[in-house]
Amino acid sequence: MSANIHDIHDQHHHTPSGLMRWITTTNHKDIGSLYLWFSLVMFFIGGFMALIIRAELFEPGLQLVIPGFFNQMTTMHALIMIFGAVMPAFVGLANWQIPIMIGAPDMALPRLNNWSFWILPFAFTMLLSTLFFDSGGPAAGWTLYPPLSLQGGNSMPFVILSIHLLGISSILGAINVIATILNMRAPGMTLMKMPIFIWTWLITAFLLIAAMPVLAGAITMLLTDRFFGTSFFTASGGGDPVMFQHIFWFFGHPEVYILILPAFGIVSTIIPAFSRKKLFGYDSMVYATASIALLSFIVWAHHMFTVGMPLAGEIFFMLTTMLIAVPTGVKVFNWVATMWKGSMTFETPMLFALAFIILFTIGGFSGLMLAMTPADFQYHDTYFVVAHFHYVLVPGAVFAIIAAVYYWLPKWTGKMYSESLGKLHFWLTTVFVNVTFFPMHFVGLAGMPRRIPDYPVQFADFNAIASVGAFGFGLSQILFVYILYNTLKKDVTADDKVWDGAEGLEWTLSSPPPYHSFEKAPRVE
Repeated sequence: MSANIHDIHDQHHHTPSGLMRWITTTNHKDIGSLYLWFSLVMFFIGGFMALIIRAELFEPGLQLVIPGFFNQMTTMHALIMIFGAVMPAFVGLANWQIPIMIGAPDMALPRLNNWSFWILPFAFTMLLSTLFFDSGGPAAGWTLYPPLSLQGGNSMPFVILSIHLLGISSILGAINVIATILNMRAPGMTLMKMPIFIWTWLITAFLLIAAMPVLAGAITMLLTDRFFGTSFFTASGGGDPVMFQHIFWFFGHPEVYILILPAFGIVSTIIPAFSRKKLFGYDSMVYATASIALLSFIVWAHHMFTVGMPLAGEIFFMLTTMLIAVPTGVKVFNWVATMWKGSMTFETPMLFALAFIILFTIGGFSGLMLAMTPADFQYHDTYFVVAHFHYVLVPGAVFAIIAAVYYWLPKWTGKMYSESLGKLHFWLTTVFVNVTFFPMHFVGLAGMPRRIPDYPVQFADFNAIASVGAFGFGLSQILFVYILYNTLKKDVTADDKVWDGAEGLEWTLSSPPPYHSFEKAPRVE
């Protein structure tokens, strides 16, 4: 009898190895790694599509691709970068760090965690497969506006199903994050003692649960318009295509903050660590993050100033959009104040965090320009808008993700990356990202429309510069992959005090230190 019990016990504790370990894992570190590797693959797929776009725009005239395929590339590039690269990367960082930072053994719902991840590869396989249809992939832009999204071939139902799956993954992940943070903190860690990274993720998770079902509703109505004879968005049947824009952007604007709030948390962790000072204004950072999240739901129609809304509506959306700059400005002020008179050192994570602050602020200022209704009539649907949101999302979200990987890699792996190669990666990336996106402000102000594969010759010079920058930026990321490979393969172990005095500062400096029963903050084995 006792032998049978031991057999059952052994079976219960048998951990699969090889591929099955990764497919069946419920360990938050394994799942975090899966998210991060998946995100890296999607970055390169989406980046390759961006290079097709920039190669076509290198000079006027049609060279490489036909206009229809060009529009498919602009659509797929955006969907893959947003839902396949940036969001999974942040979820991967959340999976790795949230349990460690709050002193929890794992995420609250480990099997749900596994399922949340494994939905993604299937959803993106389906999305990418549409490029091989006879009718081609979606060409309506990532916003999927009707009537463009109601025409064409058979790709749209596949795109809609894949977006539904991505939304399910995001909502399940968000439920898991909220359940973990609210229920599994170490004893004594009150909400106002949590590290800022945890706060930004808690708020982001609520945004995800509020926003993703709105997108699901919008694309389901598209589906029924296309295949079931409804006319939500077809004017001939009494519908209104502008209603789609309202519903879409009611999701779309909170989504922008879903893509940037975790980045704020990362920067609020790294800046104090390398300034060797406590984060300035912890409470105001929490309240600023929460107010950004709340305001993000009442500014959606600033994407729609040109649809012909009433003047009162335009003024309301203009003023609320400008108001959202205030809590964002509070965060930038607090980061700068944290560095003031600190013992700063400039390792790779700190360099990326500093570039984040400077370049994200440029994106913020161009956002303020776009918020002004009369000016927006000039800027709308030009490359100025493209420049604006890429300054927010590339030197913003993407730089924060890269900074986080450099910062936590020694903690995750026990191995130290090459600092000199990291700094080379930083300078190449930062120079080329500006060479790529800064000229777009100028062609946009001069009136060059976006999503168009050809353009008049007066825009040729700036477009050539931007295309060269894009290829430089893309190739620079191969160095990042080499640095990761090199770090994992070599035997340079990171010592306990990996950041020379900044060790463990996500515990002690980004928030009041938590009280718990551990002798010191739990470390990753």
